[in-house]
Amino acid sequence: MPSLNLLRDLVERVPTRLEQISQTNAETKSSTTAWSPKEELGHLLDSAANNHQRIVRVQSEDKLAMPGYEQNRWVAINRYQHRDWKDLIEVWQALNRQLLAAAESVPDSAWSHTLTVAASQPMTLEFVFDDYVTHMLHHLQHIGIDVNDIKSNTTNAA
Repeated sequence: MPSLNLLRDLVERVPTRLEQISQTNAETKSSTTAWSPKEELGHLLDSAANNHQRIVRVQSEDKLAMPGYEQNRWVAINRYQHRDWKDLIEVWQALNRQLLAAAESVPDSAWSHTLTVAASQPMTLEFVFDDYVTHMLHHLQHIGIDVNDIKSNTTNAA
């Protein structure tokens, strides 16, 4: 599955790119309503935690109903703006390694299992995983991380 390879590459290569962002720049918001890079990376931590649960649970149970989560509330509760940037990077890598391990254990037959999140329409586990990686890429690029070389290397290798 190409998204598995892409996530593997992201987990290994993105942390050094994130570390190039200074603590000060990681705390800077483009507006009072926007997330800082710290908060945006924190949002990716919350996304990893929620999607890990989905990947683990849906492997063994088809047609599962799972809750959603209030993204802004989670970012505020976890106080990402006040956390150390390097710590957030380490947690991002660790959570995604954990999620990757769960995804690598999905039997082929379980990728077609379905779930709903909050009031969503049913989605396959494969769609949820692919969407998770796409969502991550979007936020990493928004933070200012160039991931085009990683995406093209994974696409060329597939």
